[in-house]
Amino acid sequence: MHASRLRARYRYIMGFFARATASFIFWEIILPRLGLRGLTRRTRSGRYKQIASNFRAMAIRMGGVMIKVGQFLSSRLDVLPVEITEELSGLQDEVPAEDFEAIRKLAEAELGASLEEKFERFESEPLAAASLGQVHRARLRVEAAEGFQEVVVKIQRPFIDQLIEVDFSALHRVAGWLMHYKPISKRVDVRALTKELETTVYQEIDYLSEGRNADTFQKNFASRKGIHVPRVVWSRTTERVLTLENVYAIKITDYDAITAAGIDRAEVAKVLLDIYLKQIFEDGFFHADPHPGNLFVTPRPVTEEDKAGWQLTFVDFGMVGSVPEGLRDGLRDMLIGVGTRDAAKVVQSYQTLGVLLPGADLKLLEQAETQLFDRFWGMSMSELRNVDHREMGQFAMQFRELMYEMPFQLPHNLLLLGRTVAILSGMCTGLDPNFNLWGQLAPYAQKLVKEAGVSDWQFWLDQIGELVKQLIALPAQTGRVLTRMERGELSVNTPQANRQIYHLESAVNRLTGSVVLAAFLFGGVFLYRGEDVLLAYIFWGLSGLVLLWMIFLSRGHAPWR
Repeated sequence: MHASRLRARYRYIMGFFARATASFIFWEIILPRLGLRGLTRRTRSGRYKQIASNFRAMAIRMGGVMIKVGQFLSSRLDVLPVEITEELSGLQDEVPAEDFEAIRKLAEAELGASLEEKFERFESEPLAAASLGQVHRARLRVEAAEGFQEVVVKIQRPFIDQLIEVDFSALHRVAGWLMHYKPISKRVDVRALTKELETTVYQEIDYLSEGRNADTFQKNFASRKGIHVPRVVWSRTTERVLTLENVYAIKITDYDAITAAGIDRAEVAKVLLDIYLKQIFEDGFFHADPHPGNLFVTPRPVTEEDKAGWQLTFVDFGMVGSVPEGLRDGLRDMLIGVGTRDAAKVVQSYQTLGVLLPGADLKLLEQAETQLFDRFWGMSMSELRNVDHREMGQFAMQFRELMYEMPFQLPHNLLLLGRTVAILSGMCTGLDPNFNLWGQLAPYAQKLVKEAGVSDWQFWLDQIGELVKQLIALPAQTGRVLTRMERGELSVNTPQANRQIYHLESAVNRLTGSVVLAAFLFGGVFLYRGEDVLLAYIFWGLSGLVLLWMIFLSRGHAPWR
């Protein structure tokens, strides 16, 4: 691709983020420090939605990495405002198709022969077009057939590696800007997240790796009926061309077609979640891109051995995730805690997973989890959607300190998993509006408890050992506390009082600054009218310095808290 087009692309992306950053600084930093916090608050929701809408339009126009970035941002509920995540949640990896002659040229260069030599038939009209590549139907020649002839051929877009390089060059610079804003930098390492996303995208354009992922997934489910994975035609696969068995069927979101085929949608939702629980907790390897274009429901004849009459088919293994043993332990603890309504176990799992920021109030978290279990445990998704907003407001008021602090962060190794679970939850609810997540999780949690009780004696010994250590340490800890009380060294951390003092200090600073600003400003006017021009300019210059102090040195708040 010509260098001038790449430079123009870079400037366009940087221009978008520069405008968004400037707007954010003006509305969220400058105006509040000039006493216009109310105006900022009233317009915030609309502004965030507009920024997300503009990004969405830009992503669709630019393609490449930008669509992947939008999908990634839509899953960051722990960092971004809901107005942004909701606007980006429907961003699909669908862009205009590439010119077929360009696709043909790339494919033939990769395969070392013409498409007519390699395939009996090759359709020029793409089956699907995505930001990184597109898919075409084809038919293998008899001599190349491996038990099937109908295939799909996935081919990368020309110059996609150059576009990825340019896009991430811009994104790394934007990440550096964001790290200068403390409310963001103290919660998440934006540079590391950008690097993580870059690694994921480069993995997606390695089609040899995707083929191996499909083989791994197929082996993991080889003994389970009702799950199908397309077979890879390795003789027609390279790093930029991937040929797979054609398994396209009913999209998992085509609810009418599923019902018309006589398939129970509630059963499909149940099987889908069960399959993902197995991937996460047993295999430690999961399909990380479960959007509607990658999951199909395939009808098949009912037999004595197979009475279901359908199977679930997975495609596109470019984005997969792994769950290391340590992470799996934390997730297991969370599932057991949720399934058995054990709030303390859930909070413990947060610590194991590393999702809590330093200084998080564990007791308050445990109280909040208990309240959530008491009120919402066992509800179906439709019942949860119909919960009165006033009730949620009361919960937020009761735990306003927790809501204000939001002491959570999402470590890098949980990003793909968090996104996957969010998409999966929506998919199961679409299939079955009365889908009961609790009813599905509880039996699996009980199974994990039983397995731990039978085979994982070390787990229970660790638990007992931890309790014994706490009991042994208790007298010494009590003695230290009493000694500090006697010396007058004991201090109590009261976040609510600290915030009130913080607000008061900020208000006093703004009032003082306003008085001094007015004094210099009007003093300059009077001096100018008295024809003491030099001194008037000095006063106006000082008023400008005071204004800068009010804007940049006065402490502020995170805008969406």
